[in-house]
Amino acid sequence: MHSDTSDHRLRPVLAVDLGGTKTLVALVAGNAVQAEVTVPTAHHDGPDRWLDAIKRAAHKLPGNFIAVGMAVTGFVRDGCWSAMNPSTLGIPQDYPLVARMSELLQVPVTAINDAQAAAWGEFRFGAGEGEDLVFLTVSTGVGGGIVANGRLMTGLAGHFGLTARSVEDTQFFENEVSGRWMFAEAARLGHAADARQIFLQAEAGQPWADAIVEASASRMARLCSNIQLMLDPPRIIIGGGIGLANGYLDRVQKGMSAVGPVQPTKLLPARLGAKAGILGIGDLAARIQHAPC
Repeated sequence: MHSDTSDHRLRPVLAVDLGGTKTLVALVAGNAVQAEVTVPTAHHDGPDRWLDAIKRAAHKLPGNFIAVGMAVTGFVRDGCWSAMNPSTLGIPQDYPLVARMSELLQVPVTAINDAQAAAWGEFRFGAGEGEDLVFLTVSTGVGGGIVANGRLMTGLAGHFGLTARSVEDTQFFENEVSGRWMFAEAARLGHAADARQIFLQAEAGQPWADAIVEASASRMARLCSNIQLMLDPPRIIIGGGIGLANGYLDRVQKGMSAVGPVQPTKLLPARLGAKAGILGIGDLAARIQHAPC
């Protein structure tokens, strides 16, 4: 997917960010969200009902749209959608996402992973400032996206949370870093606290909470150093509720070490927050719709 910055007509597209707990449906033109509505993502409903709910939400928005862009948790290839971590959403293998959504709304549909969409949003409108980047989101899990030579890499590219430390290691990286891990680790230590409360307790000087935050940040630092070795990106952008929590980014940056004579890649906070995925997928859908034949 190219980074062509030619001015195409800013007619609205329907941008959808379908996550594990809620789905944001919005009309997007350029870097502006014109209208939006949020609907719950009920796990037991399944994809057919999720798409029906998106169709109903779309009809509540004022105005028409020329295309649909879908940013979804999981893996998308050739328009088909599969779960990478079934505990997030139970998606059937190779669900025909693009075909079903096109049938429902009768317009062209583009679909990619939600963290990849957020990476493109930050590249186009946020902290990337049009420069190649790696984007990492640290929240309930760990996701990512890569923009290299002005192109967004799709498919499996950027699924850093699913990497492992060795062949023998059956644990996903995100299972030792994310908000879900922090909650479980606090419970193991005898504290009933979610990630937000853990950060508050760490700021208050509680050693158990500080140790949890530091462990997550140090593992993220190692990941960022490995990314630098593999891709040497000009910048790594960190987003998500954990990634943007007070003091977390500083901990990750301090935990990175020089790679030989090369200083650690600069880490930057994401600028677009929860809108990164919506703006990213909206821009991609508009570009594909206006691409020359």
